[in-house]
Amino acid sequence: MQSGTVTTGRNPSIQAKTPTLRESRSGWIKRLRSATGLLLAGIAVYIGWIGRDARVINAGEGLGYALGIIGGSLMLILLLYSGRKRIPLLRHLGPTRHWFRMHMTLGVIGPILILYHCNFQTGSLNAKVALYCTLLVAISGLVGRYLYAQIHQGLYGNKSSLRQLIATMQASENRSGNNPGFSAPIRRTLTEVSEAALTRPPSLLGAVIQPIALSLKTHWLYFSLKRQLFENIDAQASDSAVIGQHRQNLRRVSAKYLQARLGEIRRVAQFGLFERLFALWHVVHVPFFILLVVSAFVHVLAVHMY
Repeated sequence: MQSGTVTTGRNPSIQAKTPTLRESRSGWIKRLRSATGLLLAGIAVYIGWIGRDARVINAGEGLGYALGIIGGSLMLILLLYSGRKRIPLLRHLGPTRHWFRMHMTLGVIGPILILYHCNFQTGSLNAKVALYCTLLVAISGLVGRYLYAQIHQGLYGNKSSLRQLIATMQASENRSGNNPGFSAPIRRTLTEVSEAALTRPPSLLGAVIQPIALSLKTHWLYFSLKRQLFENIDAQASDSAVIGQHRQNLRRVSAKYLQARLGEIRRVAQFGLFERLFALWHVVHVPFFILLVVSAFVHVLAVHMY
């Protein structure tokens, strides 16, 4: 290798791709906002639960009746999000991410109001069914929110593409050849584990096991391959004054690049699992919501007729 061809930490060909300061700050703010909302919802449920015996709320009149109407109406408004995605005439009513934010917010506020409506107590059979369906839909929505976030760039961002993740991983593989520490055996090992991540298991169980196994393997590979990287760089440093001059920087950048490359491999494997789980969640969540609408209608009908 020629001494003048060594790359340093300033060369993007061996640097790990990192988010900009603005992207990192935006993601941090979104996570903080989501965590704050869930914390406030948890506090509201806890306060309602511990004060249920001291609070006098009648579900059939006054404040309790109003809370039931408002909570039920908010749950029905959730249908607007599905309409916004599927009805062409509604596509001019703002970006989908704003509708999704409203969908998630109302999906938490509505069930809380329903809990206060019944004062955290079950009544007649139809009231129990309506309440349990409401809670089931709320819990299912939180699970869906988590899965949604795993396959999107940010909670309200554009959906990540498996093809984009693969392209990023393959680009990283091409860039590794410019680093003097990445010998042919190391690149071959990274290629093999990359191909394993690209293999889509035929069963759901296999899709669950694959990212776990690859996560364990890539974490072990990080320490194993990093040691080989450092040995390669140190060996070449004795033959090249330029590499010797930049040896510490090369070691640092090589370790950072290796960590990012293995992280990309894990994300590719995890994406396939979360995408499959999200599709399965859709199959389950829609019937839950239909059951909620039917049980709520029967409950309201029974209350006003009898």
